[in-house]
Amino acid sequence: MEAEGATGWKKCSACKKSIDFGAAYYVCNVSTCNRKRTALQFCDVSCWEVHLPVARHRESWAEERRAPSQAEAARLAAAEASGQSAPRKPRRIIAEKKSTPAASPPGAGGGASSESALPQEVLIVASRLKEYIRASSGYKTSERVLGPLSDIVREIAEEAIRNARADGRMTVLDRDVPKNPRR
Repeated sequence: MEAEGATGWKKCSACKKSIDFGAAYYVCNVSTCNRKRTALQFCDVSCWEVHLPVARHRESWAEERRAPSQAEAARLAAAEASGQSAPRKPRRIIAEKKSTPAASPPGAGGGASSESALPQEVLIVASRLKEYIRASSGYKTSERVLGPLSDIVREIAEEAIRNARADGRMTVLDRDVPKNPRR
């Protein structure tokens, strides 16, 4: 929202008292209370506690923040009015992972050196796999199954990546996954 003039920065979401520029205020740690549309802010922890019965959070706490100065608030309001957004946190960029396989031309095979740079962790959720096998057959599952199954998933993922690349896309879709990869 915009700055509210000389009376203060914003109003408390609970008691409606003005929160002064540069003053400490509190927000809920739960993301649904911090969305731009909701934007709950509280002048005191006791005001934050008022919203808990309505919000029904499982686990939450109040986080202290500092209101912007009057000049900062005016600058942000002007930027928002002109269509520019406030400076955002940098998004998590995974360009390093994309550049390694893309460096080799499509269908080049990739060689062992590019594959060794890829993560080799287990890709299978052990508890879900064990649950499935037990429900399906009544059998138990060894932990040593996870590695070979992860290798199979990696092979299928690489084929799906090749299919997406062949279509000129940077997004792997469900149609890129081979239907019967090992039959």
